[in-house]
Amino acid sequence: MQKIIEAIWDNRELLKKAENQDIIRKIIDELDKGIIRVARPLEDGSWQVNDWIKKAVILYFPIQKMETMELKPFEFHDKMALKTNLESAGIRAVPGSVLRYGSYISKNVITMPSFVNIGAFVDEGTMVDTWATVGSCAQIGKHVHLSGGVGIGGVLEPVQAAPVIIEDNCFIGSRCIVVEGVRVGKEAVLGANVCLTQSTKIIDVTGETPIETKGYVPERSVVIPGSYTKTFPAGEYQVPCALIIGKRKASTDLKTSLNDALREHNVAV
Repeated sequence: MQKIIEAIWDNRELLKKAENQDIIRKIIDELDKGIIRVARPLEDGSWQVNDWIKKAVILYFPIQKMETMELKPFEFHDKMALKTNLESAGIRAVPGSVLRYGSYISKNVITMPSFVNIGAFVDEGTMVDTWATVGSCAQIGKHVHLSGGVGIGGVLEPVQAAPVIIEDNCFIGSRCIVVEGVRVGKEAVLGANVCLTQSTKIIDVTGETPIETKGYVPERSVVIPGSYTKTFPAGEYQVPCALIIGKRKASTDLKTSLNDALREHNVAV
């Protein structure tokens, strides 16, 4: 399937063939069922991004027709169907949840009124709280808590761009924004209103000297919003950053460990 998708990507005339359209639809169906995924973890802790699957998602849109979907009094007009058979999949979806076909949502996931886009992968036991958004192709691990209003960015183009990855057992506080392929390591805690892009400075201030990184939050980090002074032609101004103020203690009882982290570091969630 990968070879065919690459060929269609280079020659869009091939998109007119019915058999090629069937292959694209098969890929989206396998995404929906979690058989394949846009990115997958490797044994060494890194992630492999499958660009060709993102290409298939992009190619899916032009072969789909616009349709009207009604759930009185609501009406939608779109190319993408919604997920079905939620009960058999073990998903609890509160009314107002919009779960697009082509996203995978594992068993014991709870979605409050929220939005999960095509290509996303939401693993077992995760909570997607009210008005949270899981963007296209984002990868959410097991037992993650996405608090109210969290924005997990999506990515389709450029196809070589990595998706946002939130690893297992993370807690993402209210109104956090994580975009541009930022990866949040296992068991990390983001306090309310943390905003992470590829250009955001992530500064570890737990030692005598600050340690600065971008694009990755180390495992078990406790992170809050911060700012630093930057000089511009018009003067010096405060620019947002993220501050690592501590580490979440390793524990077999992760919920207790989370509560301890929040209490010890006085983190707003």
